[in-house]
Amino acid sequence: MKPVIALVGRPNVGKSTLFNFLTRTRDALVADQPGLTRDRKYGRGVVGERPYIVVDTGGLTGGETGVEALMARQVQQAIEESDAVLFVTDGRTGLTGGDEEIARQLRQTGRPIFLVVNKTEGMPWATASAEFHALGLGDPHTISAAHGDGIHNLMEEVLAAFPAEEDEGDEEEGIKVAIVGRPNVGKSTLINRVIGEERVVVYDMPGTTRDSIYVPFERDGQAYTFIDTAGVRRRARVTETIEKFSVIKTLQAIEAANVVIMVVDAREGVGEQDATLLGHVLDAGRALVIAINKWDNLSQDQRDDVRRDMDLKLPFVEWARVHFISALHGTGVGDLFGSVRSAYKAAMAKFPTPELTRLLESAVSTHQPPLVRGRRIKLRYAHQGGRNPPIIVIHGSQPNAVPDSYKRFLTNFFREHLRLQGTPLRIEFRGGENPYEGKKNTLTPRQIAHRKRLVRHIKKREAKR
Repeated sequence: MKPVIALVGRPNVGKSTLFNFLTRTRDALVADQPGLTRDRKYGRGVVGERPYIVVDTGGLTGGETGVEALMARQVQQAIEESDAVLFVTDGRTGLTGGDEEIARQLRQTGRPIFLVVNKTEGMPWATASAEFHALGLGDPHTISAAHGDGIHNLMEEVLAAFPAEEDEGDEEEGIKVAIVGRPNVGKSTLINRVIGEERVVVYDMPGTTRDSIYVPFERDGQAYTFIDTAGVRRRARVTETIEKFSVIKTLQAIEAANVVIMVVDAREGVGEQDATLLGHVLDAGRALVIAINKWDNLSQDQRDDVRRDMDLKLPFVEWARVHFISALHGTGVGDLFGSVRSAYKAAMAKFPTPELTRLLESAVSTHQPPLVRGRRIKLRYAHQGGRNPPIIVIHGSQPNAVPDSYKRFLTNFFREHLRLQGTPLRIEFRGGENPYEGKKNTLTPRQIAHRKRLVRHIKKREAKR
């Protein structure tokens, strides 16, 4: 097994910057503001031939109430899962009472502790680390996470205590499912209900999740990776720089997913933000399952209102399955998996060219393409151009003249006959290349007139014959 290394320390000491360097990614949010990381975030790295798993955690502040207490619990869980702990401190700020309290707690865990003094670029390393000896955790390791200084030597020492093993590559991630929706609709509660543990922070305050958290697990023999994302608000309300970063992370999570579960709060109904977010899902071409959460305790009239609201505002995703659930109590949550698997299968399906061409011929015989400037559009054959989402490429004449109404007819025809439930379908049209298209006429007016006279002369001779 790869060793698991947890990053622990006060807020804003550079843990997320170190995480990004160790994983060679930009997965963790980094900005000059404390408290960005609230959940555990996992990544993979390698030094030479030594692979490892690194866990980024929220900053320990000593708070005992509200979200700070939940963050501290996440840090404690990360330490319990780890094989070693990198205790990250700030060389520019110097030793603080918070560092001393964290060191006291870490000594009680029984884990190997490596004291790291970060942000020491441009400083004499011996001077930067001198006061940290007082923590009694051995010789401090001075590094600069922003520039990479000293990190290679640090990781070699950390990994030396573990048996060497070759990197076997990424583990099977299974079906990647992004959980998206407005803030406070129950996304994190849904993930915790699905996997049966308090894996991500759940707190009754909009915007608790600021980063995208990847949660791998297995159910009924099928591997999944659920991606918990920050809630996406209306653009006018996204005022903090950090929340703007979170929106970007959510959109990136949609791009990385195979299937998206869109969570809607039944008590608030379908809002403009929901429709906008679904537009992003469609733009990415991702398979979709809609979960109407907090369905319990609604009156029948309220439920009817929600259904009418969906019919009115979401007709463009009528191909997606809708589930009415309670993430808090678990009602209907298990049914989501069947729809996720079905949507994934449809999104990743492969179709042979002869089958698609036969379906195209059947569609054309059922409803012929329209006339354009007196000429019938001819569609000759079709083949698959991609997956996730499925793309069908149709070749024929006048491809740019195919009206939207006929495109919708073909999309619905292929969707019905290929049984593509839960995934968008894209149709692309291509025509034969005209070798003269785009070339300018290089004849002079005199040459053009001469050619016309010659054509008339030939026609008169043909008529006399």
